[in-house]
Amino acid sequence: MKLDSLKALNAERRARRAAVLLTDLATGADRLVREDDVIAGELGDAVKKAFRTGISGTVQADGASWFLNASLPRPRLVVVGAVHISQALAPMAKVAGFDMEIIDPRTAFATAERFPGVPLYADWPEPVLAAKPLDAYTALAALTHDPKIDDFALKAALDAGCFYLGALGSRKTHAGRVERLRADGASPEQIGQIHAPIGLDIGASSPAEIAVAVLAEVVRALRTRGLGEAGKARAA
Repeated sequence: MKLDSLKALNAERRARRAAVLLTDLATGADRLVREDDVIAGELGDAVKKAFRTGISGTVQADGASWFLNASLPRPRLVVVGAVHISQALAPMAKVAGFDMEIIDPRTAFATAERFPGVPLYADWPEPVLAAKPLDAYTALAALTHDPKIDDFALKAALDAGCFYLGALGSRKTHAGRVERLRADGASPEQIGQIHAPIGLDIGASSPAEIAVAVLAEVVRALRTRGLGEAGKARAA
């Protein structure tokens, strides 16, 4: 790897942006590819797959051998609400490779005793997300049922382009949420990105089962980015 390529790759890592370093195995020439770069042909398909999976390796494409070094930010799961679902979700998310953190200004719920070893912010989402901004490799789950807490975080996630947004509540609850987000400037296209009710429909009832459904939906959203609806249906 050339020094300039390494410096560029490290800069993308520091900024929590995904990148793939392409190396032509015949010549040793390399170049850094970012997610919004357009590459045609078989190599382009291989690069898209590397961005979805984060898996590095050798591919044969367009009559040449390439090594794709995929560098994806570690996925982050921000949960708004120190509730029972969050307690079950925290250890699962860790095992699945997510950096999870919890935001809840209700200090009776947001305690280290209930969430050992989990980054916990007993504050409103506004100051927390100003200090730790959301990004495209962050998923946000709003679980408080309280618009005063959830709505700001959801709008911030929409504006940041988070790869997943989910909100707890019935369809009637979500209808009211939609109206508030529209009033706050969210577009219909943005609002359509919110998974509500949150989680895959597996008939979950207990907090632990709902946590499983949420995490499964988050993982699916992460691994099907850029596939389009048809591709997502095949991956389901």
